[in-house]
Amino acid sequence: MGEPIFTPKYIPFTYTTAQLYYSVTIDQKKYIFSVVSMGNPHCVIQVDDITTVKVNKIGLQLSQHILFPEGVNVGFMQILSKKKILLRVYERHVGETQACGSGACAAVAAGIRNKNLTNHVTVILQQGCLKIDWTGFLGHKLYMSGEAQHVYDGIIHY
Repeated sequence: MGEPIFTPKYIPFTYTTAQLYYSVTIDQKKYIFSVVSMGNPHCVIQVDDITTVKVNKIGLQLSQHILFPEGVNVGFMQILSKKKILLRVYERHVGETQACGSGACAAVAAGIRNKNLTNHVTVILQQGCLKIDWTGFLGHKLYMSGEAQHVYDGIIHY
């Protein structure tokens, strides 16, 4: 999947310096998050219980927030252990998705950077599991593996 990018201007994110965590208040509640690009922008929020998060409401508001001039995908991550997380993702312009490979990579990259996860993590999404491996910074690529299923054939006439 390539190398995670944490530099705000390359995400794009309006802050000028990279930090481990940022915060924003939405509907009078403060949210702490990390940002990372996996070729597309991601905001990752650690939550206590993935089942109670209002993914579509909070995701929509964050995905369109002024902090993210091109919008952002919003991942809600519940850490089960240093090697396993649950994840739900609100994709910008789409809504909640059943699975998101770049979102899984972004969540794990943020978790490793923030010292909450190991270098090899299982991500449990609504439609399956992915294994994410990243040895860290300085040019190291992040790898994703998991099952693949053929879901559609199509023909485009133009």
